Amino acid sequence: MFSSSQEEHCAPSKDPVKYGELVVLGYNGSLPNGDRGRRKSRFALLKRTKANGVKPSTVHILNTPQDSKAVNCKGQHSISYTLSRHQTVVVEYSHDKDTDMFQIGRSTENPIDFVVTDTVAGGQDGEETQITQSTISRFACRVVCERDPPYTARIYAAGFDSSKNIFLGEKAAKWKNPDGHMDGLTTNGVLVMHPKEGFMEESKPGVWREISVCGDVYTLRETRSAQTPGKLVENESNILQDGSLVDLCGATLLWRTAEGLFHTPTQKHLEALRQEINAARPQCPVGLNTLAFPSMQRSRAFSSLEDKQPWVYLACGHVHGYHNWGHRSEREPNTQRECPMCRVVGPYVPLWLGCEPAFYVDTGAPTHAFVPCGHVCSEKSVKYWSEIPLPHGTHAFHAACPFCATQLGLSQGWSKLIFQGPVD
Repeated sequence: MFSSSQEEHCAPSKDPVKYGELVVLGYNGSLPNGDRGRRKSRFALLKRTKANGVKPSTVHILNTPQDSKAVNCKGQHSISYTLSRHQTVVVEYSHDKDTDMFQIGRSTENPIDFVVTDTVAGGQDGEETQITQSTISRFACRVVCERDPPYTARIYAAGFDSSKNIFLGEKAAKWKNPDGHMDGLTTNGVLVMHPKEGFMEESKPGVWREISVCGDVYTLRETRSAQTPGKLVENESNILQDGSLVDLCGATLLWRTAEGLFHTPTQKHLEALRQEINAARPQCPVGLNTLAFPSMQRSRAFSSLEDKQPWVYLACGHVHGYHNWGHRSEREPNTQRECPMCRVVGPYVPLWLGCEPAFYVDTGAPTHAFVPCGHVCSEKSVKYWSEIPLPHGTHAFHAACPFCATQLGLSQGWSKLIFQGPVD
C-alpha cells in the first residue's frame, strides 16, 4: 500500500531520502484550522542537502560567568550544566558530517523545525483552544538521523536554542556518569515508548521510559518534574522504531519510518473503503433512510453534521440515522439513549471516519468505533490503540483515540458497528 505522497517516491527520482515522519496524536489528518508552515499535524524528516548534525567534542569546567560567556561566544553548539553558582560544565559540540538534526518544540524561533502545541482532547470543532500555560518545552527534543542506510534515527531530550545552547540550570536534574560525561533531564521530560513487534497487527505496547539530554534511557521519575532521575536502563536505546511514541508533556508524537509508511493504507484506499460502505446503502433501521459517511475532507475538518450522517448507539453498536427521541436525560440529551433495536442504554454519537493513515496498523475495513468519540477505523487499529496507555498531564496514563485524543471508556474502549442491510 502506498500513500499519494509516497507513490511519487517509488519511481527513480531526485527526491530527498525520507527518514520518517512524526505525526501528532489527536488530529484527524490536519490541524483544526489547517496546517501552516512549521505548525502541522505531521512532519516529514527528509535528508538535508548539507549535514547539520553535531557531536560532543571539548568539555570545559568554568568557575566564573565570564568564562562561560567566552565559551558561548564561540558560536558553536554547546550544552551547559550549572552545578552551582560558581561552577558550570560546558560541553561543546562540533559539526558531524554523517548526521542530520531536526528539532521539535513549542518555540517558533528558527532552530525549531516542527512547532508543536498542546493537544486539546476532542478539540476539533474548528476552534483552536488557547492553552494559558503550556507544559511543552520551547525547545523540547531533537531527532538525529544517520545520513547513510539504514538511516537510524535517535531521539534526545532538549533542543538547541537560537544561541545554539542547551542550558540546564541549578534546579534541573543532572549528574556526572561513571565514565565522566555529564547528562541531565528536562523539566517535564521526554518520554518514549517502543511497541513490541513494531507497529503492525500483532503489536503490543511497550514500557514508557524517559530519554536524557545525551540520549540515555531511564525509568520514569516519581513525578514528571521530580529532580531525582529514574534508574538507567542499560539494555534499551534511544533509537526510534516504527510506531515509537514520543511524549512531550502536552502532546504525543507517533514516529513512522519510511518503510513503515509504505505498509499503511493510502488516502485513496481509505476513500475507496468509504465509498464501498456508502455504495452498499446502509439504512437506518427505524427511519429506513439511507446513510452515508461524509467525505474525507469533511471528516478531517470535523465539520457540521450531514443529514445522512450515521449515528451509533455505542453500548451495542447499532448504527442509525439521527433521531431526536429515546433520551434518558433532559439535561444531556445524547449521553444516555435507549437503542430501539435492542433496548440497551448508552451514549448516542455521530460516526466520523479516521482519516490519518499513519494511525492504522493494517488496511482493514472501518468496522469499529472508538468509545466515546465515534471515530471509525479497522478492528485491529481500534484494539491496538485501546491498549496503549498514553501520558496524560504530569502523572496519569490512559488510552485515547488517536484521531481526537479523547480518553477512551474504562469499561469499553471500542464498539463493533452493526449496520442494517447488505453491509453487515
